[in-house]
Amino acid sequence: MADLTTFDPNSVGLKSNNIFGLPFKEDEAALVLLPVPWEVTISYRDGTSRGPENVYDASMQVDLYDPDVVDGWKKGFHMLPVDKIIKKKSDYLRQCAELIISHLIDGGVVSENEQLSEKLDEVNDGGVVLKNWVYEMTSNLLKEGKKVGLLGGDHSTPLGFIHALAERHSDFGVLQIDAHADLRDAYEGFTYSHASIMFNVLKEIPQVKKLVQVGIRDYCDEELFMIRDNPDRISTYFDKDIKEMQFEGQTWKQICQQIVNDLPQKVYISFDIDGLDPKLCPNTGTPVPGGFEMEQVFYLFKQVVASGRELIGFDLNEVSAGEHSQDGIDAIVGARALYKLCNFMVANMK
Repeated sequence: MADLTTFDPNSVGLKSNNIFGLPFKEDEAALVLLPVPWEVTISYRDGTSRGPENVYDASMQVDLYDPDVVDGWKKGFHMLPVDKIIKKKSDYLRQCAELIISHLIDGGVVSENEQLSEKLDEVNDGGVVLKNWVYEMTSNLLKEGKKVGLLGGDHSTPLGFIHALAERHSDFGVLQIDAHADLRDAYEGFTYSHASIMFNVLKEIPQVKKLVQVGIRDYCDEELFMIRDNPDRISTYFDKDIKEMQFEGQTWKQICQQIVNDLPQKVYISFDIDGLDPKLCPNTGTPVPGGFEMEQVFYLFKQVVASGRELIGFDLNEVSAGEHSQDGIDAIVGARALYKLCNFMVANMK
């Protein structure tokens, strides 16, 4: 274990330590965070590939006392370095994807353009590379007995991680906080699109017995049909319905209990920051009016843990460092969301 005798949790966070200014090396930490600087298939605004670096920097401003999990940080949190090769590959493939998206917006057909067809193949091959890399990284950490969290990047990033968890857990659920349903089949031709993450999870990973979506407020007919056609595997709490339940007298506690009751014993949390009110994440890739206050989401997570369910992993994604990020609070909100997720992950550790 790390020697904490000289560490002052009340002092300024030191970047020379690690995430949140904590002095834990990888082998000393109970929870290891994998940053994934990837945003190849984003549909609107860029910047999410720089999210891990910006969240890391902002994490130095997070005070360590958490009333929900007092001294959780003492279990040890450590974030691995950002992989420069993955980041460079994302930057290159993003340029390819932009050409394809522009062509589609102009009414073009990619299959009729040989050059763009080749670039589409490159992008889809890159998605496989990313999935396999994330799988290998997280699988190795899990084999070492680590708890693992993933920090994106866009929302396509955790697929390999969920595959790795499926090798260790035969039955678990995904709790998705999001503005979008992410149930599109190869959106814009991209097999591993950020808009297809939950479609791919359900298609590729049968161990995910239940997907519980919360806060959804931007979706298409195709996604709605998939939700309605799979009531045993998908439960969706639309933002509109949540608000109307509250308008008509239900408390957030009662709604959270319904959500928790839909989850199996083992739970993976997938937290897209755009599930929050966009005032808290103004630079995220595809902001949507509506959404939650931060404390509402934290309360839901708290109820999941209090129910005795086991958190087996999480991802936090779509925290953007776009061109206007200096005018927003995205990174500092992301850092606080990450800290709460880390603490809940170790809450029941002895």
